[in-house]
Amino acid sequence: MSVAHGTILGGLSSVPDLARALAAYRDVLGLTLVEQGRLDAELAASWACPGNAAAPYAVLQPQSGAPCWFRLVEQPAHPDFRPTTTYGWAAFEASVADVWHWPEALPPELFTIVGPPKLLENIKPAFIPMQALGPGAEMIYLNQVLGDMPDTDLPRAAAPVDRIFITVLATPDREASIEWYCRGLGLERGADYTLPYSMINKAFGLAPETQTTITMVRHQRMPIIEVDDYPAAATPRPRHAGMLPPGNALVTLAVSDLDACALDWIAPPAVRAGALYQGRRAASAIGVAGEIVECVEVGR
Repeated sequence: MSVAHGTILGGLSSVPDLARALAAYRDVLGLTLVEQGRLDAELAASWACPGNAAAPYAVLQPQSGAPCWFRLVEQPAHPDFRPTTTYGWAAFEASVADVWHWPEALPPELFTIVGPPKLLENIKPAFIPMQALGPGAEMIYLNQVLGDMPDTDLPRAAAPVDRIFITVLATPDREASIEWYCRGLGLERGADYTLPYSMINKAFGLAPETQTTITMVRHQRMPIIEVDDYPAAATPRPRHAGMLPPGNALVTLAVSDLDACALDWIAPPAVRAGALYQGRRAASAIGVAGEIVECVEVGR
């Protein structure tokens, strides 16, 4: 299966209890467990997270077989982490077949529903989003796609929960983050949208009508990263020294050629084994918001 440059190959979440997280992702969301073990020390170091060496991890994939992997790494919860209030990866948006199924299907002991399904304001209803926190306080959007947007194509789900098709980045400087991805990875700036973002307004105690501007970074007509302006009250994400950020911790993107990327790698590109890497070269960098971005070379 050929994979296009910029494709989201996966989202990694840090979780305090891998068994509970597997119960959520495999048993409730219906993803297929494809790999499990202890995290390779060199891989952890390539993320600048040597403290995660030998941590229990699991890799899951949609039943559709889409080239997208949900990774879970066990590490202690951080007492100061509050979702949607800090910079870094804020959410992974997955395509689902029936968003209206999920409010009743998510067990409250594993998921916290933050936003029930609703049509977006100020945007042609291309999809119906729903937001929930998983067992590691990671934010997952379950989006039922209704149609494409003016400059982007959105994937219809071929499984109850399918691939991650948008990753959400909370940044202190939206323009700098957009430029970082466009310059460093050869991606393109998409449209700006200004709308009342209920998730952000609730998290910061803002009036419901408060407007937020977001920009989509894309490759041709494929959406990749939603870059969000965050209020001045947002802060860097608290994290354990030498470990992954809590919650939504890391995003993996496909690139045609690692050597053509204008990024400062944490460690030199190296061949990696496993379901996601498939013997390909990978390298990681730190973005403007402190986010960890992993790139896997897939060829032209």
